Amino acid sequence: MKIVVGDGNILPYREQFEDGLPDDADVIWVVPFDEARVLAELPDADVYVGGKFSAAMGAAGSRLKMVHVVGAGTDNVDRSGLSPDVEVCNTFHHEQSIAEYVVSATVMLRRNFLVQDRALRAGVFSTAVYDSSIPQPLSLVDARIGFVGFGHIGKRTWKLFEAYGAHGAAVTGSGTAADVGLEWLSSTADLGKLMHWSDVVVVSAPLTDSTRGMIGEDELSSLGSGGILVNVGRGPVVQEQALFDALAGHTIAAAAIDVWYQYPGADGVGRPSTLPFADLDNILMTPHSSGVTHHTFVGRVADVAANISRL
Repeated sequence: MKIVVGDGNILPYREQFEDGLPDDADVIWVVPFDEARVLAELPDADVYVGGKFSAAMGAAGSRLKMVHVVGAGTDNVDRSGLSPDVEVCNTFHHEQSIAEYVVSATVMLRRNFLVQDRALRAGVFSTAVYDSSIPQPLSLVDARIGFVGFGHIGKRTWKLFEAYGAHGAAVTGSGTAADVGLEWLSSTADLGKLMHWSDVVVVSAPLTDSTRGMIGEDELSSLGSGGILVNVGRGPVVQEQALFDALAGHTIAAAAIDVWYQYPGADGVGRPSTLPFADLDNILMTPHSSGVTHHTFVGRVADVAANISRL
């Protein structure tokens, strides 16, 4: 069995990965990812492991039986070149790490710690203790947390928020989810209601035709000037220009954005958007790193190797 790996995130776990494979496995590592090299290896490959899979790769991999993404989202897999009987698999294990990110980012923004950090570097103690014009910030007790999407990430994140004494609600595509103590749950038809109800909105919905651009100017206006948006799903679920305008015009208070509208090449250098989000002072910008921890990838590597063994 020939396995081509084009995902550098699992290279640190190479020994664990290869130890979990069938005895006849021949693993070709194309790390960093280079599509030309991958194309050269695919014609006699049985499995491809990686986050990006183009139509050209599908055409080259005529013997492929499985494409395995080392993550949850399969939106970067172009299935147009794949035979219908090729298994396209994913894996999770990121929910705890992302939940920690969401809660910590919310605390940072809700308590104005980013503003305070920048001010103190300039010698200013930017707090209500020294400046009566600055309001005392809010804790998470009784905060209303709204979830757009309520799968693995939403459920784990809600457990952490619940421990702080917050209230939760969610909208999902189906309008259903497990009963885990939310105040209410509905379909995405009630997205506007959720945005208006929430103090903090956590976006963890996958990117599909129905979710692309689902949060725009109207929804952000409903969240309001005290509201915080945290996006750990996919960037284009939130309309790019609408998000920038809402932050620049203080239609919403702040945002933590971990998923973007543009991504770099293998060198990791590139702007996340054509818009100047970096000029804003009310945004926490992170490079799609909320789920990137040792905990996440130990679990993912075990899943990928197990699925290949099942194949």
